[in-house]
Amino acid sequence: QEQLVESGGGLVQPGGSLRVSCAASGFTLERYAIGWFRQVPGKEREGVSCISSSDGRVYHVDPVKGRFTMFRDRAKNTVYLQMSSVKPEDTAIYYCATGPECAGVSTMKVWGKGTLVIVSP
Repeated sequence: QEQLVESGGGLVQPGGSLRVSCAASGFTLERYAIGWFRQVPGKEREGVSCISSSDGRVYHVDPVKGRFTMFRDRAKNTVYLQMSSVKPEDTAIYYCATGPECAGVSTMKVWGKGTLVIVSP
């Protein structure tokens, strides 16, 4: 059974750092595009960062460029989102998902259940 499990969320102060993880089981992450998404209650889920399946490039949306990085550990079949210089507007439930390519929420096939990140003093 293909499964993604996020972890590492929590409370972090503005300007601080946090790393969230996404561990895969039942399949190999490297074969797919892997994305991080976030959602605030009452708002649509939005993409944050994604590793392309075709060339391995990492893409970030403008609000997180220069602050977030995404990388994977092939041996652990896990991807990470390193969040730095966080802002209150980064508060959300963070989800990881896999799909054929980095092309948005609707193209992802397998989703984790999410991990909550709260940025607050």
